[in-house]
Amino acid sequence: MDIQTLLKTHKPSLAPYEAVYKNLHQNPGLSLQEHLAAETAASHLSSLGYEVRTAIGGTGLIGILSNGPGQTVLLRADTDALPVEELTGLEYASKKREVDVEDGVEKSVMHACGHDMHVSVMMAVAETLVKSREEWRGMVVVLFQPNEERAGGAKAMIADGLYDVQRHACPVPDVVLGQHVMPLPAGTVGTRVGAFASAADSFRVTIYGRGGHASQPHRTIDPVLMAAHIVVRLQSIVSREVDPREAAVVTVGSVVAGMTENIIPGEATIKINVRTVTPETRTRVLSAIKRIVKAECEASGATKEPLWISTSSFPFTINDQETTETVAAAFSKHFGDKHVPESAPLGGSEDFSILATEAPNKSGGKGVPYSYWCFGGSDPEKYEEARKKGRLEDVPINHSAYFAPVIQPTMSTGVDAMVVAALSFLK
Repeated sequence: MDIQTLLKTHKPSLAPYEAVYKNLHQNPGLSLQEHLAAETAASHLSSLGYEVRTAIGGTGLIGILSNGPGQTVLLRADTDALPVEELTGLEYASKKREVDVEDGVEKSVMHACGHDMHVSVMMAVAETLVKSREEWRGMVVVLFQPNEERAGGAKAMIADGLYDVQRHACPVPDVVLGQHVMPLPAGTVGTRVGAFASAADSFRVTIYGRGGHASQPHRTIDPVLMAAHIVVRLQSIVSREVDPREAAVVTVGSVVAGMTENIIPGEATIKINVRTVTPETRTRVLSAIKRIVKAECEASGATKEPLWISTSSFPFTINDQETTETVAAAFSKHFGDKHVPESAPLGGSEDFSILATEAPNKSGGKGVPYSYWCFGGSDPEKYEEARKKGRLEDVPINHSAYFAPVIQPTMSTGVDAMVVAALSFLK
């Protein structure tokens, strides 16, 4: 049976999954607190007959569907939400607030990166593969991963023994596949061989001055001014130290110092996020950041060395050529001109690849092939209107308080893409 006929015959009505999506969107869970998503996915997989294993690296879980001899394909969806106050105005918009277990602070919570779409799509994929099992052979592992936003979920699942036969005994995959909804026209999909997502490194840096009365700055060492110099100087790294043919981003997303205007504080904290696309540039940029922070502290007479704490680190996502070409060929056949085979690399970062690079392989080492692609979630008409006006910045992007994929055809496209990709390996 060809894939178009298979999907027409076995793809379920997506109405129940639209309801799941709205419920997840309205009731998101921060990283490490994805309980509703995990419970919803686990219950669904069990009802379909998957062998389900839960509590892997937190709220992570897998569902295993064995269907005779053949390749083992692992399909991944992430489940966590973000500390963002939603402003979409949707009837199912999140109004939730919860205490973040990472820092004990109560925050607004929103699925501002589309992981609720990923979960509901994967649940529909799981049903499609069960219903069509007479048409393929092999083994499917459906994996729901927590804590992607803080780069901890994939590492935690591996550390908790995801592939350890004495622990969770996830079947070792021959290939790992994943996808992400992006601010592109809904109904489209994009693949790319090679580098597809940047590495990301985040730090919390505390710099030390000497506090005192705002009227006597000469008797203090002002960490606010020190921080200001650092923030401005960091912006010169990309423009003056990175090869113009390369890509890099250095962002200071938070500067915190003091409690009131008439006291010069004793310290300031800066949160820095770095994105790079090659190992050489990554090394160069990180070295430059540390050099600048150290030099500015010395120039200001800081009372002690800055304190560096690494808060997250995402690896590069480099799609395997053969695997991606197989997926791309299947997408071109199914989606036609809605498939973009040379999609632009993602601006963001992912920990998805760890599930592949840390998997045991047949040679006795680690690392199996993987491919990661994107599918559009923006209203096609609004996207095209913004493009014609040269105003694509008006299209809400991931992590925006206004980001919410149009449910259809986004969901249908995501289901088709994952099924088509999986079945290109399950012969």
